[in-house]
Amino acid sequence: MNEKITRKNPESMPRPVGNYTHITRVPKNAELFVTSGQIGVDMDGHVPSDFNEQVANTFTNIKKLLESEELNHGHIIKVNIWATEEIDWDYLDSKWEALFGNKFPAMTIAYISKLGLPELKIEIELWCAKV
Repeated sequence: MNEKITRKNPESMPRPVGNYTHITRVPKNAELFVTSGQIGVDMDGHVPSDFNEQVANTFTNIKKLLESEELNHGHIIKVNIWATEEIDWDYLDSKWEALFGNKFPAMTIAYISKLGLPELKIEIELWCAKV
């Protein structure tokens, strides 16, 4: 049987209020990948003070991380996002849609007071599966 990762929004549920899927099903025997939270640091170790620059760097780091394991957006099953300030949704959604197209994973977003380093404003953790 050639099983695959599936995503759905049950008709018995309210539609998602954003670019995510209510449930993602991972078939038995899939290989699981869990990442540490990815942050807006660049290759020189610099964390910009601007929120959207941190978002851009975070998505760059996510793409590099996925490539390092021969994964792509289709393998991402769950995303957790933590932010210390208001998210510019137009900007984040542009990066999000560039990564996922219209096949969105399950997602949780939380606004918190601090992350692990004082200069960090956003951190994104991925759960991925490869069938």
